[in-house]
Amino acid sequence: MSWSEYAPLVRVRNQVAWLARTINGLVWPPRSLITGELVEGPGLIEPEYWRMLDFVTAPLCIRCGAPFEAYLGEAADADQSCAACIAKPPAYDRARAALAYSDVSRDLILPLKYAGRRDGLALMASWTVNAGKELCDDAELIVPIPLHYTRLARRGFNQAGWLAAAISRQTGVPLSVDALKRVRATPTQAGKSARGRRRSVAGAFSVRRPKRVKDRRILLVDDVFTTGATVEACAKVLRRAGAVSVDVVTVARVVRPADGLI
Repeated sequence: MSWSEYAPLVRVRNQVAWLARTINGLVWPPRSLITGELVEGPGLIEPEYWRMLDFVTAPLCIRCGAPFEAYLGEAADADQSCAACIAKPPAYDRARAALAYSDVSRDLILPLKYAGRRDGLALMASWTVNAGKELCDDAELIVPIPLHYTRLARRGFNQAGWLAAAISRQTGVPLSVDALKRVRATPTQAGKSARGRRRSVAGAFSVRRPKRVKDRRILLVDDVFTTGATVEACAKVLRRAGAVSVDVVTVARVVRPADGLI
């Protein structure tokens, strides 16, 4: 088909898309991702709340991605690991997060996690890709943290799967939503200590598609990195299945341990 024949179809498609967006905006007017108040466009946040978002920036631990509390000079610039990762290296290779978990970022993430609010997905995915750019560049397969089928049936969606799909669209890295399987239902992690979280997820995951992960560089995706227990458990089974490397990206991470226990 020549361009002269194709151009009218493109114009019609664009007009239909514009009409659909217009109708959608009238029926479901855009609301702030933080407060739910009406705003001028989808995926927006009021300036006063935008300023309260705490983006995770360097210097960081080269392994877990935790920000150092104080600038360590050239030592930190030389790709240093934090004391916890030196004492016990994690099963994954690297982890990065866009935001520090706080009252404001919690109000951004919980509507996605529990209410299935998707209008902020593209924005959160772009933050996550930016925070983990090197990890995304190295990745060969994106894998979301899975839900147990009973929880998936109750909730109706997996927010990590949605985030992984958005990151896949932005990076072009292939996505496998069923590479991992949660073989055992685990109770909610809220309020548990790091040791309690590790016990809770021990043996909870298996690799459903070994041929997809073997000899691949895997990028695990979740919404929040708290103690790292869940991604540790997933990284271990992926490694046993032959993954070359396992990196982790999340929208937010707990910086102060007490924040993860609320």
